[in-house]
Amino acid sequence: MYYQPEIETMARKDLCSLQGERLKRLASYVYERIPFYRKAFDGAGVSPDDIKGLEDITRLPFTVKQDLRDAYPFEMFAVPNAEVVRIHASSGTTGNATVVGYTSQDLENWADCFARFLVAAGGSADSIVQVAYGYGLFTGGLGAHQGGEALGCTVIPLSSGNTRRQIQLMHDFASDILCCTPSYALHIAESAREEGFDPAKDFKVSAAILGAEPCSEGMRREIEEKLGARVHDIYGLSEVMGPGVACECGCQQGLHVCEDHFIVEVVDPETLNPVADGQWGEAVFTTLTKQASPLIRYRTRDITRIIEGACACGRTFRRIDRIAGRTDDMLIIRGVNVFPSQIEEVITQFTDITAQYQIILTSKGPLDRVELQVETVADFPFDEVRRLEALKKEISRELKSNLQVAIDVKIVEPKTIARSEGKAKRIVDLREGRQG
Repeated sequence: MYYQPEIETMARKDLCSLQGERLKRLASYVYERIPFYRKAFDGAGVSPDDIKGLEDITRLPFTVKQDLRDAYPFEMFAVPNAEVVRIHASSGTTGNATVVGYTSQDLENWADCFARFLVAAGGSADSIVQVAYGYGLFTGGLGAHQGGEALGCTVIPLSSGNTRRQIQLMHDFASDILCCTPSYALHIAESAREEGFDPAKDFKVSAAILGAEPCSEGMRREIEEKLGARVHDIYGLSEVMGPGVACECGCQQGLHVCEDHFIVEVVDPETLNPVADGQWGEAVFTTLTKQASPLIRYRTRDITRIIEGACACGRTFRRIDRIAGRTDDMLIIRGVNVFPSQIEEVITQFTDITAQYQIILTSKGPLDRVELQVETVADFPFDEVRRLEALKKEISRELKSNLQVAIDVKIVEPKTIARSEGKAKRIVDLREGRQG
């Protein structure tokens, strides 16, 4: 099923032509309205008249998060405040917040994008959508909410937190689509079991649209098993729009990008040159229809790749792979580059270990020390020392085999690692001078 079949199944040549026309208009739009882009274009020696079609996108300059921070609060807006109907922003914990504005048309486009993904997950106007993303300045909750309303669903705006109530209403209201982070979906499923429910039998949830943090294939399998629902990975970021930029269809073979609204590129993060389809690199997005705060070639720091070939679902939008990590989350352990998602993929292979883990970074003299803490499942005999040591050695061996680096492993009892009702905190940096 499709929400907008005339767009989602558009012929590739027509879609590329549409993107080219919109890119031409966008170049003129930002040059005329946003001083930052006028200066950036001039510095790159390019003018809007140089952009003739989609193939000219590489002539345009990149935008990075610091550019948005430097423009705080509204210098990246292309419309007057009278046309801005909503503002979202990042937390700003590491500097000025990145502020994003939306016109009425921006919100309508955003709702349509998310509605497409609800349909791709099997949703319809009859669906009851439980939104357990946070509401407020964070884009998650409201993006899912307005997508559900656009489709005509019944939307339950619970926001994140209050897990016991989440479980109660999921059961009593017969919610069939859950929207939240992967770690919180797993926490809900585990907590429901502790409350005496069997989610696969007692709940009506058939699909979980999960985003805001990476989700490995192993974690997906664990959530699907414990929640009894099919997991659909969704991608978005507040600077570009919010959740609804890309999402998996029922084939679960990559995330379809809404290419009528966005151009996606994958570049080498060092050289910034485009990489071939199928090769991993940094995702770069250009907003084709954003009115309030459009972006040209925004570097996301997210690592992914373009999946080659057509999808069996019939959608012609290109697909990106699930996010493997972020360039700024990458750990260098004894000279080897390691992403937390790679560690997660290894540990979720062990039936005695849950998907809950933390990477603890400490200093040991002049060297950094990395400790991986993992939890056992509830029925693991934690007092059997030999079995515990055997499991620890097996996990260490698999990590070394897969990642080509030795990592210290500490196995802890169930519920030792703090659960999150939003994004999970996977890395705890206790190195001297780097806390906080």
